[in-house]
Amino acid sequence: MPHLFFRGVPAEKLQSVTSPLADELAALCECGTDNFTMACLHTTNVFGSQESVADFAFIEVGWFERGQQTRNRFAQAITNYVRQLGISEIEIVFHAYREDSYYINGEPVEE
Repeated sequence: MPHLFFRGVPAEKLQSVTSPLADELAALCECGTDNFTMACLHTTNVFGSQESVADFAFIEVGWFERGQQTRNRFAQAITNYVRQLGISEIEIVFHAYREDSYYINGEPVEE
């Protein structure tokens, strides 16, 4: 935790930046890099009767809220690393998990 889901970012490219990205994000969140999951989701954009190629990255971050300043720095770090992959338009959305609704191996994270 946090969980990052990447759309419009080829996995083979993303692999080249995941380690330094995780290091920077872990420092921002004050946690270990082993707390992060990063997944590339294959999507096909469609409009009408034609498939279209994604020309931007859409990244969803699921996490426990850490405040506006951390969220801004987190988003900027992701943007900087994804830009290194030659992607110029990057959109990021955060989904805040509620601690009382998050379970690991069937056990609540916080009681």
